[in-house]
Amino acid sequence: MATETYRDRWGVPHLRADGVLALARAQGRVTARDRAWQLEVERHRAQGTSASFLGATALPWDVLVRRARLADTARRCFDALEGRDQESAAWVRAYTEGVNDALADGARRAPEFGRTGLTPGRWEPWHPLGVWLGAHLLFAGFPAKLWRERVVRHLGPGAVALFATDGPGTSGSNGWLLSGARTASGRALIAGDPHRFVEDPGVYQQIRLACPEFDVVGLAVPGVPGIAHFGHTGTVAWAITNAMADYQDLYVERLRRTGTAVEALGPDGTWRRAARHTETIEVAGGEPLEAEVVETDRGPVITGDPAAPPAAVCAPPTTLSLRHPPRVTADLGFGALLPLLRARRVEDVDRAFDAWAEPVDVVLAADTSGGVLHRVAGRVPLRAEANRVHPVPAWEPGHDWHGEHEPPRAGLTDGIAVMANQRGPSAPLGVEFAPAHRADRIRALLAGRADWSADDMAAIHTDTHLASAAPLLDRLAALDAPDPGLTPEAARLRDRLLRWNRRMDAGSEEAAAFAALRTAVVRRLAAHPVFAPLAEPSAHPEVFLPWLALAPRIGFALENLLRAEELYGIDRPAIVRAALEEVAALPAATWGERHRLAPWRALDGTPHEDPREAPFTEPGLSGDHDCVLCTSAVPGVTDRAARGPVARYVWDLGRRENSRWVVPFGADGVPGAPHHRDQLPLWTAGELVPVVTDWARLEKESDA
Repeated sequence: MATETYRDRWGVPHLRADGVLALARAQGRVTARDRAWQLEVERHRAQGTSASFLGATALPWDVLVRRARLADTARRCFDALEGRDQESAAWVRAYTEGVNDALADGARRAPEFGRTGLTPGRWEPWHPLGVWLGAHLLFAGFPAKLWRERVVRHLGPGAVALFATDGPGTSGSNGWLLSGARTASGRALIAGDPHRFVEDPGVYQQIRLACPEFDVVGLAVPGVPGIAHFGHTGTVAWAITNAMADYQDLYVERLRRTGTAVEALGPDGTWRRAARHTETIEVAGGEPLEAEVVETDRGPVITGDPAAPPAAVCAPPTTLSLRHPPRVTADLGFGALLPLLRARRVEDVDRAFDAWAEPVDVVLAADTSGGVLHRVAGRVPLRAEANRVHPVPAWEPGHDWHGEHEPPRAGLTDGIAVMANQRGPSAPLGVEFAPAHRADRIRALLAGRADWSADDMAAIHTDTHLASAAPLLDRLAALDAPDPGLTPEAARLRDRLLRWNRRMDAGSEEAAAFAALRTAVVRRLAAHPVFAPLAEPSAHPEVFLPWLALAPRIGFALENLLRAEELYGIDRPAIVRAALEEVAALPAATWGERHRLAPWRALDGTPHEDPREAPFTEPGLSGDHDCVLCTSAVPGVTDRAARGPVARYVWDLGRRENSRWVVPFGADGVPGAPHHRDQLPLWTAGELVPVVTDWARLEKESDA
């Protein structure tokens, strides 16, 4: 046996090889065959060349990538990996060799190449690191520092806490671990669901990797070898969530030109020459754009014009450099990936995550011997508190980095550990965290039993209780009843919402009415003159706008804004009353009619229809941002859900064959393929697919 490829009934690839490198090549080949378009989109995004075939809509991202020097950072990280861990570097090389072996064949399967005229390129060993870095460059949400700076400038420091919540640009997850004392089998269970923008093809690839050294099932990132985030080796399993740590800094730079050179003012009062060059970004259907790339001693300048005069003291900072660990240390943590595959016990997983760098995550792990692990992994620099909160002046001393935080650790409470981006073990490392609603709800549900099984986990995944509805419903209850100021229709709606079970179920008219009321309140608050300065256009790049838009910020912080003792003189009862009247006049609808899946697609944002496949209809969804079933709408902007569970998993340490998983679409990224969308009905319904590990139950596809 050199390499064998098998498939289960859902088209999930199961790969078997006689060695680690042969297996990596096989993973690259099968990914290129199933996901050629996705791989090439991500490679081009990592290089800042996606506008060359996607057009001007991709230009803002390409400009950021060029100015942030993402590709150069990825190259540096691979070179450093090769210098300190030759085995891991060879393994990454083998993966890219496999991609190159099959990319042309995969491109022939994918209609998007013909639509764009894109020719598949050649993968270099640093490209997987570029894909990884591109996926996580904005993951820690450093643009939130621009929002905080804006709030302080217009409303004062005390206003920052009003908006402190999980913002629209961050990514999160649910995850939970039950020790054997809480399960029917007496062995641990790990389950959860990562929340990101839902993409088609999906951001995770179900896969199995087997060779004499290991046999692992899990969720891989297409374009990256191994199984980084969620895996089960048979004797140990692990999962991660976003730790919500702050590890990226923004520096306000003072720059000046001296001839063709650019100089930056440092904290010692000295002007030093910055690295500078220009790059040409090709744009399909448009003129090429020249991008000036400048890097100071702090990091690459990601926004601002070096030729512009310094901003006035009262003006917002516009020339900003980005400092983040991979650029400083030349390490993305790829040295953790092979050890994870080889892990047999939680101690092995723990040692592997010691090498983890980017992004910073909370890790749960358990093994068949009863071992458990709950820790934070990744690099967070030690620096001044101001660095964590807002952009800091590059010319002032005291904002340098001096070492790293020791990753925090935690344990289980009553046999349970829950991670849902709330303040937990990573609290010392972050500034803003998700509200505790999801974590509290999961823990409350799990605490009610001590005989959980893998089959029971779907009920947790799909819980729709919305605890964050309370402040708005309290405001409704505070309206006088009966209130002669309310129309009969508004009074009836008020009574219905106060009797509502607070579940965001797709078939619920009350859930839809609540969401409409919330949106109406958000829009009225956003239109209030006191917030007008926060709605002014930003001078920062377009890619940062999701963090700077006023309505989403108010929508996600609505609890705080409604509960605050005083809100700048705003008459909140009047706003709620007017919003109630507005919604009472609307025609009835269910939440699922309004709350529909809106996945991201690289090409025109439209489905890639194929005559062999039924036209895509956006399914109606249960859930909401603060539900365990976290299908995120943006209150005040849209009820459609662009973010949600990009996978669900259950890892059973009693018997791996009892494990479950599902993704939003399917295993194959090619429109019209049998396994392109075959999991969508199951994902929508909250059902999971069995993890098959018996080779005799799989269909052999090829030998290679």
